[in-house]
Amino acid sequence: MPRQSRQLCNSGIYHIMLRGNERKDIFFDEQDRLRFLDTLNRMGSNGEFEIYAYCLMNNHVHLLFRKGKDPIE
Repeated sequence: MPRQSRQLCNSGIYHIMLRGNERKDIFFDEQDRLRFLDTLNRMGSNGEFEIYAYCLMNNHVHLLFRKGKDPIE
């Protein structure tokens, strides 16, 4: 069954979950996690979005963020 379209929120705050294919690990060591966080930090500092919270697990990530100037798709 296809995923339903994301409903846009007036506040612009969203919970996003990223998961590895077949629930496989996406982070294999601390360096992977740090590189992911560095990328988030660089993108956020450009005004793309504002991170409120995150949780990095071995096979998935939770992000709570407010969208920036670009629309969310």
